[in-house]
Amino acid sequence: MELIVSIELNGEMIPAGMIIGSQPSDACFSYFPEFLHHPDAAALSISMPLREEPYPALQTEVFFEGLLPEGFTRHSVAQWMHVDESDYLSILHALGRECLGAICVTEPGEELKASYEPITEQQVRELASEGATKSAEMVTKSHLSLTGASGKVGLYYAPDQNEWYLPWGTAPSTHIVKQSHVRLDGIVTNEQLTLLTAAKCGISISNSFIINTGSGKEYEVLFATQRYDRVFSDDAKRISGLARPLRLHQEDFAQAMGISASSKYEREYSGHMREMFDILRRYCSDPVRDQLRLWDMIVFDYLIGNTDAHIKNFSLLYGSSLKSIRLAPAYDMISTTVYEQSTRDMAFSIGGAYSIDEISSDHFRKAAKEAGLGERMAMRRYEEMCHRFREALREAAGELVEAGYSKAGEMETRILQTGGISKVSQGTGL
Repeated sequence: MELIVSIELNGEMIPAGMIIGSQPSDACFSYFPEFLHHPDAAALSISMPLREEPYPALQTEVFFEGLLPEGFTRHSVAQWMHVDESDYLSILHALGRECLGAICVTEPGEELKASYEPITEQQVRELASEGATKSAEMVTKSHLSLTGASGKVGLYYAPDQNEWYLPWGTAPSTHIVKQSHVRLDGIVTNEQLTLLTAAKCGISISNSFIINTGSGKEYEVLFATQRYDRVFSDDAKRISGLARPLRLHQEDFAQAMGISASSKYEREYSGHMREMFDILRRYCSDPVRDQLRLWDMIVFDYLIGNTDAHIKNFSLLYGSSLKSIRLAPAYDMISTTVYEQSTRDMAFSIGGAYSIDEISSDHFRKAAKEAGLGERMAMRRYEEMCHRFREALREAAGELVEAGYSKAGEMETRILQTGGISKVSQGTGL
């Protein structure tokens, strides 16, 4: 199999390299010589710097499999395609026209087509009711690839028309839309409440909202998040009469660190957090600010009880010229501890501890040292976040209740009882 890997650079799709191999075990990625000599050439990943030599199969697989769905969604996609779900090459071949970031994967000589198809209200209802199975059908048919284990699909939203469209081929999406999880009650309210609280705590997030096609405001069906890796320019080209957004490149920290998706959770200490901060220091355009932003996110995840904050749920966002790198806004944040079936171990070590019930301010002091942050500054931000959190949560829950989502009040109570905030002394932050 041969696959052309292109990347959008200043609004233009540029062939960057090729994956060649008959199966995942021998498929290797190489940058094109022409791309290496391009004046604006930049690596696809921190873990795959520009070079003439091909990257071995394992390194190739770690990065490109990181663009694909996981869990039940991947299983459903593989069933739709009639391939083994471990065959990442075939799945990448089918879904790689529109990925997270600015990468596009095509066959040699393939004519690149792009269009937007209006989505009917019935299709939206099917997406909501049939979960990951329906999203797998939609992403397979339209060649879209989104990472993660939950059922999700990339759609285009035209706010002036309040209409949704399914991108086909290489047409970029603008929003990621996820279904409610049947086993986790109130998950849509949970995620919106968590993100609103994060924003009130000073954390950068993408705009998000609940898509409601039911007969009442309490009927939550889908959760939509605006993609931070898609932006509109004043002179945007048009596809199917709609303005085409520009792709910005991004990669999650697992890809940047060369760690497979199967190892995204730190089961035994391996320095995931330390390496994340090291990457920000070495590669980010504003390393001091981004280190503080990442620290705030980690503290917030502890307080809200988000034990699913693994290294694939933190990302780096590149500029349109690929020359600048920043920490991406927070995403995929929920309070997992409100669900009894969820683990109470954080996704990576905080100062040598994993259990949210054992982590204390002393562990955050150790974590600050491990991250290379000044203890006084880091702990001041920790305490400020602890002081701010309850009021931010109360305000966010109040706004959702006023909007008609009464479960937000119950969710607020459960977070205060089960999250890391329940271990923090009120009024002291310690």
